[in-house]
Amino acid sequence: MRQFFPEGRLIGTPGNSLSLSSPTALAEALAKEKILEARAVLCDSGHSLSVDLGCMRGIIPREEGAVGIREGRVRDIALISRVNKAVCFTVTGFSQENDRTVAILSRRRAQEICFENYIDNLLPGDVIDVRVTHLEPFGAFCDIGCGISSLIPIDSISVSRIFHPSDRFRVGDDIRAVVKERGPDGRITLTHKELLGTWQENADTFAQGETVSGIIRTVEEYGAFIELAPNLAGLAEPRAGIRPGQHAGVYIKSILPDKMKVKLIIIDSFDADYTPSKPRYFFTGRHMDSWDYSPAGCPKRISTCF
Repeated sequence: MRQFFPEGRLIGTPGNSLSLSSPTALAEALAKEKILEARAVLCDSGHSLSVDLGCMRGIIPREEGAVGIREGRVRDIALISRVNKAVCFTVTGFSQENDRTVAILSRRRAQEICFENYIDNLLPGDVIDVRVTHLEPFGAFCDIGCGISSLIPIDSISVSRIFHPSDRFRVGDDIRAVVKERGPDGRITLTHKELLGTWQENADTFAQGETVSGIIRTVEEYGAFIELAPNLAGLAEPRAGIRPGQHAGVYIKSILPDKMKVKLIIIDSFDADYTPSKPRYFFTGRHMDSWDYSPAGCPKRISTCF
């Protein structure tokens, strides 16, 4: 079965390198309509991409730069931003340029093949591998295959509320995500929090009486909500001088599954610029039909049905 990956995952693989090793190998890739990757080194004034294939130069004409460019649904910044990065493509032909052979490439065709054989077959609840490509205040854009973009809205990144997706991710992170829904235009929306464990699964990693690390997320008159894990937060008693975004050492006073609460005491708080931890995935399968975050016996229910 043909596999599809976020852009940049093929470029260093033996099979990709072999297909770029000679004009003959490129011709074989053309005959098989094989998806390859190489580095874009230039975007000219007409927004065609020049690609370093090693054995020769490749050109991706502007209209072949991505699905939607030709129709105006995708802006040319999607091409300009690929310079000095890996691009996927199929070889569509060869031409002569100043007595040199140049390969004509199509990133659009590679994306069409990815849609036809992979993305169009995805169902809500499918768990896929993606790469974070861009962060905005409202969510994280991810490459779901061959440079095709999909969004994880900020409220779908984790149960614990965050101010910005950069609190969780960095551009270039390889993560897992769940297909949430497909819009009328075929565009896929993703979610992430369902992979990060239920309340009980996260609470079971802590114990009453421990002092652990946390992040202050919100401060209210009655206390502060402290994130212990991306899918678990507790309420700490009020303390003067604390601010959202600070790191803290917190004492776990009690864990109450029937109320879905963790009661905390802040021991210390401080500013730090730690890199977000790599996500811990409690769900490791490839499809989920539903997800119930709430512990058994708790009247408050938080769940997702795909």
